[in-house]
Amino acid sequence: QVQLVESGGGLVQAGGSLRLSCAASGRTFSSYAVGWFRQAPGKEREFVAAIRWSGGSTYYADSVKGRFTISRDNAKNTVYLQMNSLKPEDTAVYYCAAESTPRRITTAQAMGQKSLYGYWGQGTQVTVSS
Repeated sequence: QVQLVESGGGLVQAGGSLRLSCAASGRTFSSYAVGWFRQAPGKEREFVAAIRWSGGSTYYADSVKGRFTISRDNAKNTVYLQMNSLKPEDTAVYYCAAESTPRRITTAQAMGQKSLYGYWGQGTQVTVSS
């Protein structure tokens, strides 16, 4: 079992930065790929970024590529999402998620598949003002 808690959301002006954190419980957290997803009002939850269990591979949605960076510190059981050059369209609730089965996600395509993530946090609000 993995439990996830997000933090770091808030209100920021366009062009600003935020760093989200996803703290996990569970001694085997380092075996799980972790993804960040977001959901804006009236829209479906969409993929943002993901990182494999080892931290060696990352994958990003085209909309955030070059602006967001995902990283992990397995010693601290924490995954981060550094968000730079924020835009009003980045406004959403951001969720972190861990894959349902350890080390199942092995391809870039799979890293973006929401259905492969079985553990979810409660979300943190990010609001970008224009």
